[in-house]
Order: sequence, then C-alpha cells, then structure tokens
Amino acid sequence: MASVNPFDVSDSDEEAERRPNETVDTERSPSEGAPGPPPGNAFSLPADAEPPTLLLSSNRTSPSGEGMSVSAAATSTMAGGVETRVSVDVIAAQLLRDQYILTALEFHTELLEAGRELPRLRDYFSNPGNFERQSGTPPAKDQVLGPGGPLNRAGSISTLDSLDFARYSDDGNRESDERVAVLEFELRKAKETIQALRANLTQAAESEVASQERKNFKSSPEIQEPIRPLEKRALNFLVNEYLLKNEYKLSSITFSDENDDQDFELWDDVGLNIPKPPDLLQLYRNGGSTLSSPTDKVDASVGVAFGDLPGNCISREPQKKPDLSQQQQSEVVQELEYQLNLLNSEKQSLAEQIKKLQSEIQILKKSVSSPPPATLELCSSSSSSKPCSTNPPSVPSLDNGQYLDIRGVSEAGNDLVSTSTQNTSQSQQQTCNKTTSQQRVQFDQPNRKLSPAFQQALLSFCRMCSESRLGAEVSRIADSEESVMLMLGRCLPHIVPNVLLAKREELIPLILCTACLHPEPKERDQLLHILFNLIKRPDDEQRQMILTGCVAFARHVGPTRVEAELLPQCWEQINHKYPERRLLVAEACGALAPYLPKEIRSSLVLSMLQQMLTEDKADMVREAVVKSLGIIMGYIDDSDKYAQGFELMLLSLGDPSERVVNAVHQVFIPAFAAWTTELGTLHTALIPSLLARIEKLLTQGEHGLDEHKLHVFLSALQSLIPPLFAVVLQNAPFTSRAKPHEDIPAIEVTRFPRPASPLQDMAIIIGNRELLSSLLLLYDHQLEHEGTTGWESLLWVVNQLLPQLIEIVGRINVTSSTCVHEFSRFFWRFCRTFGKIFTNTKVKPQFQEILRLSEENVDASAGNGILTKATVPIYATGVLTCYNQEEDRKLLVGFLEDVMTTLSLSHAPLDSLKASFVELGANPVYHELLLTVLWYGVVHTSALVRCTAARMFELVLRGMSEALVDRRAAPALITLCSGPELSVRIATIPAFGTIMETVTQKELLERVKMQLASFLEDPQYQDQHSLHMEIIRTFGRVGPNAEPRFRDDFVLPHLHKLALANNSQSVESKRIDIAIHLFEAYSALSCCFISEEVMVNHFLPGLRCLHADMEQLSPEHEVILGSMIKECEIKVENRGISDAQGSISIASSLVGEDAKTKFLSKMGQLTTSGAMLANVFQRKK
Repeated sequence: MASVNPFDVSDSDEEAERRPNETVDTERSPSEGAPGPPPGNAFSLPADAEPPTLLLSSNRTSPSGEGMSVSAAATSTMAGGVETRVSVDVIAAQLLRDQYILTALEFHTELLEAGRELPRLRDYFSNPGNFERQSGTPPAKDQVLGPGGPLNRAGSISTLDSLDFARYSDDGNRESDERVAVLEFELRKAKETIQALRANLTQAAESEVASQERKNFKSSPEIQEPIRPLEKRALNFLVNEYLLKNEYKLSSITFSDENDDQDFELWDDVGLNIPKPPDLLQLYRNGGSTLSSPTDKVDASVGVAFGDLPGNCISREPQKKPDLSQQQQSEVVQELEYQLNLLNSEKQSLAEQIKKLQSEIQILKKSVSSPPPATLELCSSSSSSKPCSTNPPSVPSLDNGQYLDIRGVSEAGNDLVSTSTQNTSQSQQQTCNKTTSQQRVQFDQPNRKLSPAFQQALLSFCRMCSESRLGAEVSRIADSEESVMLMLGRCLPHIVPNVLLAKREELIPLILCTACLHPEPKERDQLLHILFNLIKRPDDEQRQMILTGCVAFARHVGPTRVEAELLPQCWEQINHKYPERRLLVAEACGALAPYLPKEIRSSLVLSMLQQMLTEDKADMVREAVVKSLGIIMGYIDDSDKYAQGFELMLLSLGDPSERVVNAVHQVFIPAFAAWTTELGTLHTALIPSLLARIEKLLTQGEHGLDEHKLHVFLSALQSLIPPLFAVVLQNAPFTSRAKPHEDIPAIEVTRFPRPASPLQDMAIIIGNRELLSSLLLLYDHQLEHEGTTGWESLLWVVNQLLPQLIEIVGRINVTSSTCVHEFSRFFWRFCRTFGKIFTNTKVKPQFQEILRLSEENVDASAGNGILTKATVPIYATGVLTCYNQEEDRKLLVGFLEDVMTTLSLSHAPLDSLKASFVELGANPVYHELLLTVLWYGVVHTSALVRCTAARMFELVLRGMSEALVDRRAAPALITLCSGPELSVRIATIPAFGTIMETVTQKELLERVKMQLASFLEDPQYQDQHSLHMEIIRTFGRVGPNAEPRFRDDFVLPHLHKLALANNSQSVESKRIDIAIHLFEAYSALSCCFISEEVMVNHFLPGLRCLHADMEQLSPEHEVILGSMIKECEIKVENRGISDAQGSISIASSLVGEDAKTKFLSKMGQLTTSGAMLANVFQRKK
C-alpha cells in the first residue's frame, strides 16, 4: 500500500477493521463488457481503455456509455482479489487526480455523514482556489478533457443526479447567457482579487519594520517586537481552532466576539494564498522545528501532481479514442486554445493592474522617505542575479503570480514545482528585504574586539529612557504615513490637557487629520471626543472653527463615517451643563446635514433637534436649533415628515424668546415653504392649515381673543407671501417664455417689501434677478391684457385665499389695535408683493364690494354694519396705502371722508374710523392727508360730521409737528368752537388738551389757554354738566405732562373752583359724577412736583372740598382722600425742607419714612426741570 499511496496520508488500521465487509456497488459501462482491471494493479487500465474524462454532470457514467467510473474500478478491484484492500484515501486521491470532482464530493459527503472525515477531501473542497477555473464557453458535447481541465458549470440542473445530457440540445439559446454569467462572475472575482492584493500590499508595507527600530529591539531585548497584523490573524485562527477542538465553546464564542473583524470559519480570511500551519498542539510538540515542505505534504490550495503517483496507473500520453474523428479532435483543440487565450488575457490584465498598484505604492513610499544611496547600491548590485527591492510590496507580487497560475490552465504535474519555487522566491525576497533594511543606514564601526555584552553594558550608562510611555514613543521613529497616524493617535490624548485653553483651537487641524486617517475606530472615536471636549465653553469663533473642521472631516470620510463617528459625539453633548457646548451640538447638526445619509437626516437628527427645541432653556441654543431645523428642511426629501415639520414650525413660533421667533421667520419658514413648494402643498395644505387655525381661534375667542396666538399664525402667513408669489410666477402660462436678457429693465428697489432675510428675497427664491425681472414683465402684461384663464395658482389666490382673508378680517375686534396693525401689515406686504395691477384689479374690487360706499345709502344704517368692523381700517391702512401716487392718495382721502360721513349720519360707533386714524397717524407721512380729511369734516354742513371730526383731532395730534399743529390743526379747532352747537365745542376739549400736553410753543399754548378759559369762565357754560366733566377728564389726563407753569397757574386753580362748586350741587347724580372725575384728576396730579404756595392755596383746599363730597357719597374714597390730606399737611408744616423737598408728590410720601428720606435726598440734587421729572413719573405709571 505504501507504493500505491504517495500522499503520506492513509486511512487508519482501525478503519479497515471497522469495515471488513465494505463493498461498493458495481457499475459497468453499457458499451464495455470486459471485467475490471486485474487485482495486481488496482489502477492500471487496459491498453484500449478510454482516458479519464471530466464529466459535466453528476452521473457516474458518460452519456455515451463509454469510459469507466471510479466506482466500477473500485468494485472490480474488490471482486478480483479480496486479499488486496484499497484505502479510502487512495480512492479519494484517484478521484481528485482523474478530476471526478462531483463523485469525490459525494464521496466526501458520505464520509462526513458516517463520521469519518477525510483530511484530503476536506482540504481540497475547503480551498476556493481549486474551483476558480471556469471558462467563458461551455464545452462541446463530446469534448475530451485531460487532467487539469477546467470545471464547467452544467446548464439546467436542479440536483446532482438529475442531469440529462439530451437537454444540452435544448439549452442552445442559454449558452450566451451562461457565458455572460460566467464572465461577470470572473470579473467580480478579479475585482475581489485586486482588492485583496491591495490589502496584502498595505499589510506588507505596514509590517516592514525600519532598520533603526529593529536595532532598538536588538539593543533592548526586554522590548519585544510588536506583532504584525498577519501574524495576529493567524494566531487568532489557531487559538480559536484549539478552543473548539477541546470543547472550550464559551471561550471560543467570547474570543470570536472580541475579534469580530475576522472570520474564524475560513482560513483564507487570514491572508491571500497563505498555507495553513499545523494546529497549536502540533506546533508545541515540534518545539519550534521547521515545518514540512509543501512537496512533502500537499497543501489544500495546490492540486495533485501526476508525476508523484507511482505505478504508471494512468498513461502520461493518453491514447486517442478509436472512434474519434479527426474533425472532432480539431474542434476540441480549437476550443481548448480559445479557453487558454481567454485565461491568458485575463492573467495579463490582472498582472498589469497589480504592477500599476505596486508602482503607486512605491511612488508613495518614495514621496515619504527616499532610501539612502547605500541601499540603492545594494539593490542594484544584487539585481543582476535576482531582483531585490527594498519596497515591501514586492513580496505580495509573488503571491499574485501564484494566484494567477492557479487560475490558469497549466500542465499536469507543475503545481508542486511552482509552489516550491515560489516559496523559495518568497524566502529569498524576505531575506533580501531584511538585509536591505538592516543596511539602509550604515555607521563607522571601530576596529575593536569588545564583546557585545561589554558594549551593551557600556552603552547603558547613556541613561536612555525606553521603559516609560514617552520613552518608547521617542525611541521609535515613524517611517510611514500610517505609523505617523498611529503615533499621533497615541500622543494627542496626552498633549491636549497640557495646552492652554485659550490656544487649544490650534490643535483642531491636527486632531481632525489624525481622526480622518487613523486606522483604528476606537482611536478615532477618542480623538473626536477630544475635539468636542477640547474647550470647556467655546466662544463663537472657536465654535466656528470646530464646525469648519467637522465639515471638512465629513467631506473627507463620507456619510457612513459621519453617521458612525460624528453623530454619537453630538448625542453625548445634547444635555451638557454648559449652554455653549449644547449650542455647538445644535450648530453641528445643521452644518453636517448635507453630509449625512438622508435616512439619518429625517429621523435621528430631526429627533435630536426636536428634543433640544422642547427641553433646552437657553435662548441662544433654541435659536441655533431653529436655524439647523431650517437647514434640515432644505435637505429633507421624505414627504411623510411634512406633519412633523409643520408642528415644529408652530412650536418654534410660540417660543417666548424673540430671537428664536426671528430665527423661525428668517430661516425655518422659508426653507419649509421651499420644501412644500416642491411637494405642491404650499397653497393646498400649509396656508389653508394656518387659515383654519386662525378661524378656529376667532371662533373660540368670542369673549376674549388670544392675540398672541393670532400674531403667531398671522406672522407665519406673512412670511409665506414671497414663496406663494414665487409659486404663482413659476406656474404661470408665460413661465416657459421667460428668458433673461440685457434689455430687460432692472427691478425697482421699492418693488418688493424689504425681506426679513435673504431666504425671503424674491430674486433668491426664483434663482436670479434677471429671470425675476423677465417674469415680472410677463406677469404684469398677463394681468393687464390677457387675464387669468388657466392660471390655477393665481385663481386660487383670487377666488379662495382673498375671500377667506376678508371674511376673517371682518370677525376680529376693531378695538384691538394689535390685531388691526397685524392684519394691516399683512395686507400691505401682500399687495406690495403681488404688484399694483393685481391690487387694483383683484384686491380693491373685493373690498369695495363688501364695504358698499355709495351716495344713496349714506343716510341708511342698514347694509353698512361692515363699516363698524375692522375691515375699514385694514382696507384703508393695508390696501390703500400700498402705493403713494397722487391717485392712490385721493382714493384714500375719499374713502375716509365717506366712512366718516356715513358713520356720523348713521349714529354708528366710530371705532373703525378711530382705528384707521390711529394706524395712519403713527406714520408722519399721512399727517397732511389726515388733516385734509378732518378739514372736510370741519366744513361739513352736518353737526354730526363736525362733531366726529373734532373728536378725531385728538388722535392725530400726537406726534404731529408743532408747525403743522399751529398752521392747520389749531385753526380748525377754533373754527369748530365758533359754531353754534355745544356738542361740537365740547368735542374739541380733548384735542385742546392734547395740544397742552404735546406743544411747548408759548403763543400756541396761550391761545389754547384762552379757549379753555372761555369754557370755564363764560356764564353760558356754568350749568353745562357734560362740559365740566370733559374738562376735568382732560385736566386729569394732560396735567402730569403739561408745562409746569400752565399746570400751576391754570389747571389746579380751576380744579379747586370746580370742586368748591360741586359741594353746592343739588343733583346727586351730577355731584357724584363730578366727584369721581375730580378724584381721578387729583390722583393723577399728585405725582407732580407742586410748589408749597400752590399746594396751600389750591391743592389742599381742593382736596378738602372733594373730601367733603366723598364723606356723603363714597366712603371708600373718603379714606384715601383723608390720608392724602394728612400727608400734604405734614409737608406744609415742615418748613425746614427745601423747595425741591417741599414739592414732593403725595404718592411718593406713602412709601414709608425710610424710603421717603432717601428719595428726598436724591431729589435735592436734581437740576432737571419739573416738567421733565413729571414726564419721568408719567412713563413709569
């Protein structure tokens, strides 16, 4: 049996004893009637036998019934002589040698099921290199393949025993498809091979230790040379294999988990075409002896050599088949040549790619550190006999050749020779590299004979430190890019804490570069953690620097590593105690949004920002969160997130911080609107949702409207006007005709309202200013000449949005100046954005139809209830003031005159007219216009209209220039006072009081004083109860802010007279009305500085008269008046107090003696006039 089995691996004797009666089914070829070979030589064939043929199916006989299967040979052997036994290992070797691969696979499976695994079959089928020999063309039906021929795939097979060769005639159309599939597979394998070779080249470059480092290790034996990546993977595999064989399963599982980057099921994962060493037990028993040569024991990655089989069991030159025609033989030869050419071309292309990669690596290494001249000379001297390179990538090149030789079609028997030659080449290459690295740097050696031990002991006195961490780093000099990165990764955590906080941003480039290029994920994570914790409380400039680095990192590493490495750092800092760190996280989420996977943008990052928006207490953090949310909205493309974005908009708009709300309008809403524009839901979902919330708010707030919520919704609508107009332009009938060119006039500066941010600029929304200008020209022409037919977006604005807005305006409270102002500004921006033609042809007609101002219904109150609502001031101030041309001003004047006339004649409330005058009077541009309207009322024939005009003067005089008051307002009021109607005269008193309060011109004040004195001293007005009440009310309102001399000489003496006269009032209702108004006036005037003389002569006597009335009419007021009188009397009796202290107000004296003393001391140091001090107190009321 020794002569029969040349593989040094045989079945055991126990196996033979366990199976004494083993038999194999006999199969005979249908065309061969001769019995099997004689027992003397189990594997010798008769002279006329067919050479072994590689079957293309799982059948054990060829389609033509020719040939002899291995099972038949084995059966005949057993039948010929029982004494001669054949080992299963011999059978396996014979099957593999004859390329009966499928039969060998079934044989291997049966042995596995019987629990008798054969090492030869296990090693053969576990090596994928034995099966990477597929050709691009299926073989001919009767093709004869010699040993070592390619293993082709069979068509249309479902099981190993179901192949019918007749189906090849039916699969003719599938040959091209199979050829394509095979070529695609080979291309994929070639790419995988290139990637694996590149990885091995990198490993080889990494594992090459510099000569100086080797010298350090030799000089310091206690420092062990670090393990190489390939060695580590091989040892890991062997250790895991040992644990499994010895039933340490839990330890094996734990070990596998700790090395999750390695596949312990496959040895090829360790390295490319690296022979597997013996197990750990065998290595221990050998005691470090050299491993057996591959020629002694065939490795699984190498095929069986035919020349090593003795006995001439198969002829080296197979005889031709007797019935094979010459034409068939030529076809077989051509087919084989075609396959050979294919494989050779593939081999050449892969070799060229490998050479290219090697040249790239050599160039990179030379760019880092060029080798010394001594090394180059050494390589050039040895290159004549055998090439010797100092670059480590030359080692994997031999493996590459070995791999390609395995893939190619080679002569039988060359596998072992090539393997041995290549292993020898590898050892020679390693020796050459080692010699080169050792001689790279040469030093002059002294001609001495000192022993190495003595030299080592002598050098120990140099006091070199290599035991500490820093000493070890210093003693090892990095010799490649990766080693530099590793060194930085080890050293930076120790460097950062020792750098001043003010200068730590200088480390950011170094940290980021190392984090980008470091090969270890744990080290990269540590470096990024250092980056985010680099500065305790980073300021704006430092945060910008860190964010710039994060963006550069993201651009370099790609979205996967950004998600895996940067986002966890942000998540860790989301609840940091310092707001500056949380601010950094909020800003980083926005800055990294363009570089994240889209799924992460719309899920994790959005959730992080939403959490910070709802939980963070710092305004600046929430502001940054809102801006980052806006950036996210600019990159999100998941339409399911629309509802979440809408809720985030409402949540951020309701934030109590003004800076957060401003960020919403500047960034979030424009970005969200741009997204809804792409979704087509801006005018179909977003704006209708806001309108529905406003209507719901008005319905629920009949007894008390939540003005803050109304402001939130309306401000959001106002920010959506530019995107809405952009939708109208981009979906217009003329959009396709818009082409920017130089002849288009530039857009006027005042064409659009000033945007709150660049994102609301129409030119930026559209794309550029030239295109916008072209669209605007076509827009105006379309509205003026062609109409809106087929213009769906504009028709929605005209037919749905405008009517709904006008209906909402009619429901708000006209007395709420805030609501009126908000809606007025909304309509003003709306009309300015959509243009003058749109306003004149679409907006104004809808308002005019509702207001219905005409001559025939001026005297009728029916049908004009809308005139008392907020529609009037919003139309006047929001629509009619959009454009300031002469015709626009005339239209506004006419509308206000008509409203004033209609409301006056209808005896309707004047709230809507007052709201219009207040809103317009806030802008000095409209003061002249309002005086024009009021003069129309002054000269009107109806006393009701003149009375209304008199009351409107009070609203417009505030903020009006003194020159305009003197020139137009005062003469108009005096004209009204000269009329016969007492109601008109009384209506002018508040306006005169406003002049007293706001004007400092002496001549004008004297005129007002004379007119008021006529009301008080003229006998015809002595019994006019309504006139007295209006004067007292006016004095109480304007007295604290009026000129001090006017107050002391006119207001307080006349209040004293009115209080004294009220004591003798016989009508109790009139007496109580006057007393209440006097009490309010004296309370307001008590905060003023009153001289001692005026207080003694007028203020205290007036209070005593009022006190007498309150004793009988209102006891609760009497107590307060008593306290006020007592305090004033104390001040008068204290003659030692200075004049400034004597003029202290009654109200301030009530705060307590200690506070009063401090207050008086401060007042004595003031040089400000009494009028100014009175203004101070008035503002603080």
